[in-house]
Amino acid sequence: MPLQDSIVNILLKKGLISQEQLLRAKEDMKKTNLPIERTLEKLGFISEEKAIQAVAEELQVPYVNLAEYIIQPEAISTLSENVARRLKAIPLFRVGDTLTVVMADPKNILAIDEIRHISKIQSIEPLISTEKAIISAIDQSYGMSGNFTDIVKLVDKTMAPMAGSGTDNSQVLAKIVEEAPVIKLVNLIISRAVKENASDIHIEPDARVVRVRYRVDGILHEALDIPPAMGSVVASRIKIQANMNIAETRRPQDGKIEMKVENKSIDIRISTLPTVHGENIVLRILDKSSVTFGLNDLGFSGHDLKEFDKLIHAPYGIILVTGPTGSGKTTTLYSALSTINSIEKNIITVEDPVEYELPLIRQTQVNPKAGLTFATALRNILRQDPNVIMIGEIRDQETAEIAIQASITGHLVFSTLHTNDAASSVTRLIDMGIEPFLITSSVIGVLAQRLVRVICPKCSEKHTPNEVILKGIGAQPTDIFYKGKGCDACNGTGYKGRIGIYELLHMSEKINKLVLARASSDEIKKVAIQEGMRTLRDDGLDKMRRKITTAEEVMRVTEK
Repeated sequence: MPLQDSIVNILLKKGLISQEQLLRAKEDMKKTNLPIERTLEKLGFISEEKAIQAVAEELQVPYVNLAEYIIQPEAISTLSENVARRLKAIPLFRVGDTLTVVMADPKNILAIDEIRHISKIQSIEPLISTEKAIISAIDQSYGMSGNFTDIVKLVDKTMAPMAGSGTDNSQVLAKIVEEAPVIKLVNLIISRAVKENASDIHIEPDARVVRVRYRVDGILHEALDIPPAMGSVVASRIKIQANMNIAETRRPQDGKIEMKVENKSIDIRISTLPTVHGENIVLRILDKSSVTFGLNDLGFSGHDLKEFDKLIHAPYGIILVTGPTGSGKTTTLYSALSTINSIEKNIITVEDPVEYELPLIRQTQVNPKAGLTFATALRNILRQDPNVIMIGEIRDQETAEIAIQASITGHLVFSTLHTNDAASSVTRLIDMGIEPFLITSSVIGVLAQRLVRVICPKCSEKHTPNEVILKGIGAQPTDIFYKGKGCDACNGTGYKGRIGIYELLHMSEKINKLVLARASSDEIKKVAIQEGMRTLRDDGLDKMRRKITTAEEVMRVTEK
């Protein structure tokens, strides 16, 4: 049965249109020659999107909203534009030996066979979307290679005739950012970042160029330079996607984009900052589909894992996780909450922002403009009968005092601080104005952490660091060092992925006495080491000796 007939039967069967509406639509089709779903939308009976969603449900073919996807450049190359337009089909992404194609008619066996023959890919997974969305995606995706240089040239051509139009600048921008080359450039910047496992994209204007850099495994790498004139165009396109104000360039803005790249659910947090050469933009990429929260996956040594697991199963008290921005504190906290999460416990968080949604856990995001700070949220959380509370960060005395009161009254509290090591967290609380006796009666453990890059397993080889590094890390004569040579698998960096190194401080009786005496962090650290605490440097050296990371990485992220 042709798809047009299937659409009619399905819509009638589901009661989404009436016979009278169908007859009127058929009369209109004689004049316009539009497909039935477009005609029904034109007449205001049902939207094309809703009609195709009903068809997808009936045919048991997944429906996709193409506006939420970034199309993989490599997939586009498998079909020519002429074939895509003729078949009303667009390749979305390729994973392994399977090509996923969005089609207006996913039950067209002849079309699927033709795609299989032309692409030379035997496994074709058809999805369905509206014809209008497919044609729009074809318009945006074809006629341009996946090469940054070629696309930048096309954007430049797109901008040229508009530059001297004399039109108001905001009107010009609004028109340019909807042009296919601009959309393609921004999509390619994002899709390449996701493909390279970047955590952040930095778009940085200066006098001569707009520089695009990716942060991969904690280190920034230059990805692309574009002409200065394109900076505002790229910024405006990103702001439109994030529902931000493109006319406002003098004040910082925050926004969010949700999309899918190669079938991965991606959240992108946008931050803009005015500079003398234009808006600096940072996009933080959160890959929902790949994140796992298990303590065993974080890199804890056997002893520290066992001790930290004991702490997070305590009935009450405060557990602090400390380290600089980007050291993996949130992942550790989420992993701890996931470990103790159960139907018997009421776990509530207050975060800034909520990075990942956790099942069964109530998560709240602070909103200072609405008066919802960490302190105000925490007060209200205590009225929600929680067993466990997570506070994204203790930033001030008020939040610290409420957290302490919560722990003293029988709650288990997790939070973070920004300090260099575990012992400094205790003195930081005292500096905030917290009385030492409150700290000793509430804090049960402090975990300091950093992230080190992992040696690429494809190109690992023996290596001898220079004398400065050997002396700096306190290497032993028996130590054997390894480093990645650099290969295609690691983009020539010698590293692939990151792992945590940790320093776990137990609030023992001796430590508590030092806190009550307002001892320095150095004194507290010295006693903790005597009691068996392994420092960040110790844990890093252990991972170095196990061929996990390099001496240079241990030196980079730790201090003696």
